[in-house]
Amino acid sequence: MFKYNVCFLKSNDRILMLNREKPPIMGVWNGVGGKNEADENSDEGAKREVLEETGFTVNEYYSKGVITWEKDDEEKDGLYVYLFEVDKTFGNEPLQKTREGILDWKKIDWILNPNNLGIAEMVTQYLPVLLEKEGNYLFAYKDGIVKLIE
Repeated sequence: MFKYNVCFLKSNDRILMLNREKPPIMGVWNGVGGKNEADENSDEGAKREVLEETGFTVNEYYSKGVITWEKDDEEKDGLYVYLFEVDKTFGNEPLQKTREGILDWKKIDWILNPNNLGIAEMVTQYLPVLLEKEGNYLFAYKDGIVKLIE
């Protein structure tokens, strides 16, 4: 089991993004999330982090992925990624400041624009897969590239 998760909430053509005001990934847009606690599995940790950072209660995820990579000592590390669909009435709220940073609903085409340098490094590589169809996915990260493992 890996320690961290990152979660995206989708409403219509928008996704809730966080611009963090502290490390790691300070100053770029990413999903919400954090560290799973010792007594919870990754799904429980993701739901708790979403509630803590956004105030939204989520239930079942639409898509879930695991991204793995090799550490210097050849040990594997990884991260759980989630896509939750939320009520279609959400998605147009104004910016909201939280203890983690600024939350905002961003249009999917803005997030996935390859010229947009304000998005966390791997998001544009794995998020399209999570959006394409419901499912569970395994990704491998190496040399700056995230690849879907079939």
